[in-house]
Amino acid sequence: MSVLRTGVSFAAPHPSSQRDAGASWLNTILKGDCVAALEKLPSKSVDLVFADPPYNLQLGSDLHRPDQSKVDACDDHWDQFESFEAYDAFTRAWLLAVRRVMKPDASLYVIGSYHNIFRVGAMLQDLEFWIMNDIVWLKSNPMPNFRGKRFTNAHETIIWATKSPQAKPTFNYDALKAFNDDLQMRSDWYLPLCTGSERLKDAGGQKVHPTQKPEALLYRILTASSNPGDVVLDPFFGTGTTGAVAKKLGRSYVGVEREQDYIDAARARLEAITPNDPSALEMHKGKRAEKRIPFGTLLETGLLEAGTRLTCAKGRHEAIVRADGSLKAGPHTGSIHKVGALVQGQDACNGWTFWHTGSGTKKAPIDDLRKEIRSRLQA
Repeated sequence: MSVLRTGVSFAAPHPSSQRDAGASWLNTILKGDCVAALEKLPSKSVDLVFADPPYNLQLGSDLHRPDQSKVDACDDHWDQFESFEAYDAFTRAWLLAVRRVMKPDASLYVIGSYHNIFRVGAMLQDLEFWIMNDIVWLKSNPMPNFRGKRFTNAHETIIWATKSPQAKPTFNYDALKAFNDDLQMRSDWYLPLCTGSERLKDAGGQKVHPTQKPEALLYRILTASSNPGDVVLDPFFGTGTTGAVAKKLGRSYVGVEREQDYIDAARARLEAITPNDPSALEMHKGKRAEKRIPFGTLLETGLLEAGTRLTCAKGRHEAIVRADGSLKAGPHTGSIHKVGALVQGQDACNGWTFWHTGSGTKKAPIDDLRKEIRSRLQA
């Protein structure tokens, strides 16, 4: 998380990077100002953006614990702005640069605290981004409020946005639900700060970066809004948490960073990562992600013929398949869903599972025929 205000250069990628030969910027760290650096990227080339911009914390003096030891707070030069107007101008510039490289259906996640996230949110809307969700990262181990004059800052806010209301971003709903023990993933995420062996330290035992994010946070974001092979951009790369998680999950990454110390730490970190086996990275997809197959396709492909008799599982209701893909059951005609509902006296019916072919032990739902077509399409 650092302000990037100088020229742009390419930091060499690690040798194990697997890149498209025609996209030399993949799996690299671009050194320089984020706005200028992003001009090196093709427009509409990125699937997911995670942005951890400067928070503009406005720290007026050192912070001390009750024992008078100094708190290692974020007081670096890259987090300092002359005014709110200067911060807004900076925010507008990097958001426009990011917008240009986002694909039409790409997602943008921006994290911040009360110091900046409301200004960022307003700017997103001013630039006609569409806000999908706000997510609250509840810190299980927040830093105490040492002055005792405010509530402990125990959360940060993440905004998930797209380029327009018409965008159809990746959202791996079923994978997240499986990840969360078959419960819908909520917008309050209870995760710890980056501590222990994950926290990068320099030779003197000091933090390399004051606001290094935990990999767990990025793991959840990339799982939610990307797929293996996607390109993930982090315009404030810091020590490379986004790149580290992207590499583990089989995504390509591109980072932008100004500070050479952070770049060096990120490169060493990325070098040490062995990507997971591709077979373990496939995303769980539910029925909503499957290609739609109209009932008429069964007739077109010859899996069903006009005049075929369909029955319900228990044989109480039957219908005849007509050449136009409709069913007829006594006085009722219409789609497989409509007729299935009418014969049962119900408002709705899933005709794919209600209607069956065959008889006796060979009876099977017509959904099996739809699955056969899908398997042919994937072959």
